[in-house]
Amino acid sequence: MREFKSFGAFGKHMLKVAAQGEVVTTEITAKAANIVLDDAKDRIGVYQDAAGPFPAWAPLAERTTQDRISKGFSPFEPLLRTGGLRDSYSTSQAGHEAVIGSDSDIAVYQEVGTPTIPPRPVLGPAAFEGKPKIGATAAAIMVAWLIGEPWKRIQSIKLP
Repeated sequence: MREFKSFGAFGKHMLKVAAQGEVVTTEITAKAANIVLDDAKDRIGVYQDAAGPFPAWAPLAERTTQDRISKGFSPFEPLLRTGGLRDSYSTSQAGHEAVIGSDSDIAVYQEVGTPTIPPRPVLGPAAFEGKPKIGATAAAIMVAWLIGEPWKRIQSIKLP
């Protein structure tokens, strides 16, 4: 723990901390976006349970399963064939705002469903279930920043 020899030294430290605020919060935003992105990509190809307000994934239709098998794909990896859908997810950031998404129409159809496809949400559950990890990561960065420790090296916090 850092100790200060005087109120003046503490004041100097706080001025330095305040000057870094924008950079620190931008870094927290980037880490949060990447936590959601990584989780969303990991969901592709694995049946998902319900997460908060987001439904569990329905089994693939028999017709879809047979089509997957006929084309040499596993019948047990929903939404994963070539990896194109998974790889279409990305993040973009401007300061304290980040967007996590895909430019694929298929991703939209799967996320919200259509009249013939049940919803198989990826982004919503990733964000919902990522809240504890995002909070822990942000807290670790903020504490390190405030006490003058190297905060740039802090990676996403792994939770049990």
